[in-house]
Amino acid sequence: MKKPLLPILLLVIFLFPQFSKAQDSLKNQIIQIAKQSKGIVGVSILGIETRDTLNYNGNSRLVMHSVMKFPIAMTVLNLVDKGKYKLDQKMKVGKGDMHPNTWSPLRDKYPDGTEITLGELLNYMVSQSDNNACDFILKKLGGTQTVMDYLQSLGIKGINIVASEGDMAKAWEVQYTNWCKPAEVAHLLDLFYSDKVLSKSSNDFLLKIMTETTTGPKRLKGLLPADAVVAHKTGTSGTNDEGLTPATNDVGIITLPNGKHLAIAVFVCNSKADDATRELVIAQISKAAWDFYGH
Repeated sequence: MKKPLLPILLLVIFLFPQFSKAQDSLKNQIIQIAKQSKGIVGVSILGIETRDTLNYNGNSRLVMHSVMKFPIAMTVLNLVDKGKYKLDQKMKVGKGDMHPNTWSPLRDKYPDGTEITLGELLNYMVSQSDNNACDFILKKLGGTQTVMDYLQSLGIKGINIVASEGDMAKAWEVQYTNWCKPAEVAHLLDLFYSDKVLSKSSNDFLLKIMTETTTGPKRLKGLLPADAVVAHKTGTSGTNDEGLTPATNDVGIITLPNGKHLAIAVFVCNSKADDATRELVIAQISKAAWDFYGH
């Protein structure tokens, strides 16, 4: 005998306004935290299992910086899945690929160039946010259009990547040409984590190197328990003479205490606050989401 649906529907009708009111409280908390940034803060949170969503400036076009290395890595792994590349395939990175005056642990270790596997290059690009590894990979892909084509094939329209790390280093304005909407980044994180677009082996690999990320320890992870599992990718710009910092970002997948997962994207754009404050804004938003969704 089927159970009557009416009691279940009444329970949903009763509980939904309570949850919605609580989510409004979280959003208000985020708005208050964001004020410290003296800039624009964009936040998108998506419960991967529950499908709960929360956005604050989620559809604003904000500066990406190295957050772009996450979709670049997905593009490469899609080509690995198609048989064009292999993760254990050796790549010859020449001395001319080791550009000076840019963040590059790869160059610091191999100033004269090296032979290195594609998997190791992706590790440098994602886990350590290496700019030379990123531009070498982009060159192998044939440029940023390959990444854009892949994103568009997934139905992602709110991410725009047209400049390499080298391009951005040439002129201050160029960094603004690589933008994204936080809600679209959360959507891409969801597609990735839900095993909807890459093979399981590629998913597992990317999740591993994002979990091993060494940059931005005081951002999404900053106020979470030390053993919290966060697979993430940061993005960071320089600061100009007027004290303006276009990008302090962190996006990723947080595993909650209840075993569920959050896709979260936090962008602090055009901020006049100092480094510590910008990172604290991200950490406080992440902790507020952890407290709200984790129980």
